[in-house]
Amino acid sequence: MNQRNKKKFLKKVNGSSQRPRLTVYRSNQHIYAQIIDDIKGNTLVQCSTIDKELKSDINNSSNCQASAAVGKLIASRAIAKGFQKVIFDRHGKLYHGRIKALAEGARENGLNF
Repeated sequence: MNQRNKKKFLKKVNGSSQRPRLTVYRSNQHIYAQIIDDIKGNTLVQCSTIDKELKSDINNSSNCQASAAVGKLIASRAIAKGFQKVIFDRHGKLYHGRIKALAEGARENGLNF
């Protein structure tokens, strides 16, 4: 995604303290999820396949099962902090595969977007 389109996309996806932004970064080996309050510039909750809680449960950190586990963990951490509604930011990636698995895992555990 080029820089001009990325700026245009980020104008639409902006989180607040009432409804923060769930952003997903996907690398070749891992997947990272953060819940961010864009007004204050704070990361409220974060989770990834590198976390010690997930490392023992997953065999391969670059598949859909690992992404779903990250989604479930980020949802449980967010709900524990009092956030149930978020805005989903997939950074211009297509909504399929690991991104979709993370989103569905988060929805299963009660996160609304």
